[in-house]
Amino acid sequence: MPQPEGAELDAVRARRAELKDKYLHPLAERPASTVRGVHHLALIAKDVEETIRFYQDLLGFPLVELVENRDYRGSSHFFFDIGNRNLLGFFDFPGHDHPDFTETIGGVQHLALSTSPEEFVAARRRLDAAGITYIGPDRGIDNSLYIRDPNGVGIEFYAEELGFFEGEPLLRR
Repeated sequence: MPQPEGAELDAVRARRAELKDKYLHPLAERPASTVRGVHHLALIAKDVEETIRFYQDLLGFPLVELVENRDYRGSSHFFFDIGNRNLLGFFDFPGHDHPDFTETIGGVQHLALSTSPEEFVAARRRLDAAGITYIGPDRGIDNSLYIRDPNGVGIEFYAEELGFFEGEPLLRR
């Protein structure tokens, strides 16, 4: 994906600074959210069994439910435990074409999953042993690694506490 340069990059950075000044309130002044959190994310799987093997057997996310999709006969709806009472859900849609992943408006760029430093090292070992290819960014980041699942979904393992970004709290406790 081409990145802005020169005057275009300066304009993008200036616009970001304007938006930050206008909308980003100091931590102590931010109101509580109107929701309790993520119940589940719902993504699409090409192959139910391949997706289960990847998430449960390789990544260690227990499969917690597998039922027929209530909105589409013949389609499966299944969930994995991703910690902190959060679920990662998938649907399959038998008979539908499933184009390869593309970064586009409305698409999921990646899911960033918080992990302990110890589990981060263990995940890297499992991924290396399985021959999984890492994807960007290639910026010397040592607490973050990116992969794609069998469906093209970007997954980031981020050795950072929930609610923090680059060591800074984003949420009030």
